[in-house]
Amino acid sequence: MARRDPLPPAVPVDRVRRQAPPGGAPAAELEQTIGYRFADPALLREALTHGSALTRGRRQQRSNERLEFLGDRVLALAVADLLMARFPRESEGALTKRHAGLVCRETLAEIALELDLGRFLLLGQSEAEAGGRARPATLANGLEALIGAVYLDGGLAPAERLIELRWGPRLIAMLTPPRDAKTALQEWAQGRGLGLPDYRVVEVGGPAHAPRFEVVVSVAERPPARAVAGSKRAAEQAAAEQLLAALESAGG
Repeated sequence: MARRDPLPPAVPVDRVRRQAPPGGAPAAELEQTIGYRFADPALLREALTHGSALTRGRRQQRSNERLEFLGDRVLALAVADLLMARFPRESEGALTKRHAGLVCRETLAEIALELDLGRFLLLGQSEAEAGGRARPATLANGLEALIGAVYLDGGLAPAERLIELRWGPRLIAMLTPPRDAKTALQEWAQGRGLGLPDYRVVEVGGPAHAPRFEVVVSVAERPPARAVAGSKRAAEQAAAEQLLAALESAGG
């Protein structure tokens, strides 16, 4: 397997390969942004290829799903390693909470936006017209695929450097382990002998590339709470956080 050192920031643009996959921005721009030059350009192309861009009947084509699968595991390992080094005295439970917050889809989509990854993705026409370049799930999956491609092309070291560069600031800013509001609300209810929290999606709106979910959560006869977010999971977490805060402020 070929190995290649990361691309130094000082390399002039005119010395960087300028291959531009059809439908995407020049690959060299993304390589400069992430600080890594691919020895195998086909891996980068595969990482940027959404399933909607595949042409029927062309078996040699491949979407980024396999690389996404790999990148997810590489990211999980690298973030776990960073957390172990940063918080040497924290319990497994606290590290797990931090890890979950750092590798969730919302964080991946945020980092993908920072990289302007959507501009480089290869999408089918209908997907692009539907706003696929800004869709959180598409961005998150593309970023995981990119990490997987870097790993296959250059090994673990450059993949870890990319992850440390992009995830490091968030890790440092995470002063305390994030609280999983849904788990905390469930524990609150169970500790008082109440039934499990009830979550209901009451409305789904917005365009396909930026959906909005409105969720209502209730516990027993307590007043419910509601929240709106870009994903069902995020809306449930926000609603649980609101209800938990109200219950705790009321003295339970």
